Amino acid sequence: MVKRKGFPSEGEVVLVTVKNITPYSALCALNEYAGKEGMIHVSEVSGKWIRDIRKFVKQDKEYAAKVTRIDQEKGHINLSLKRLSKKAKDKKIQDYKKEEHAEKMLGIMGKKLGMTLDQAYEKIGYNLQETFGDMFIAFNNALENPEILDRRGIDKKYIELMKEIAKENIQKKEIKIKAVLDLRFYTSDGINGVKEFLNSLTNKYKWEIKYISAPKYSIEIKTNNPKQAEREFRESLEKEISEIKDGVASFNIGGD
Repeated sequence: MVKRKGFPSEGEVVLVTVKNITPYSALCALNEYAGKEGMIHVSEVSGKWIRDIRKFVKQDKEYAAKVTRIDQEKGHINLSLKRLSKKAKDKKIQDYKKEEHAEKMLGIMGKKLGMTLDQAYEKIGYNLQETFGDMFIAFNNALENPEILDRRGIDKKYIELMKEIAKENIQKKEIKIKAVLDLRFYTSDGINGVKEFLNSLTNKYKWEIKYISAPKYSIEIKTNNPKQAEREFRESLEKEISEIKDGVASFNIGGD
């Protein structure tokens, strides 16, 4: 179970489990904030008038809710279902799954440092949440941009360990980057010029090239590091085009 310290903030989206229901309200446990409870009033369940909240929320069921008001002195937390879009609900569920993944990585980190999971949260996890919002963001940065953690004051020994663990446990999604190439040769054997140029690209870069309609061709690459790959893709195309003789070419990445 993912844990967070203290109270949520107003406007934060949280996961809750309904513990008790009356006709006019639902008392909920905040899943990430141990010991914290919130209340959903019947007026905050739906945009339309409803007579009995039981028709919309069920005992022991989990929901994504928005925090609308907090009174830390009294321990009161007001929650709303109707003020949350479907997109925001889906995002919260996705983010929570990522944070569960991050918690597993934190557990691995704790074992390597001789800590229990609770101790790892106290020493490292809560600080990562406070600094980056989510632990998963921190672990992902350790993999891709560890200097960000260094600038945020994370201990260097933790950064190296996080990078090692993230490398083994975060699978980067492969995406496609496409360019449309406009290629023209003005010699009598222009077709052969086109073929030779495209074959050279395939042999040199292993790009997937397909014919669209003269003079256009699509070039597609797959990568799990899109920013770097697109930059290198662009630079390589510009270099190859600059060396064309008896012809001209231009390209558009991500378009037609």
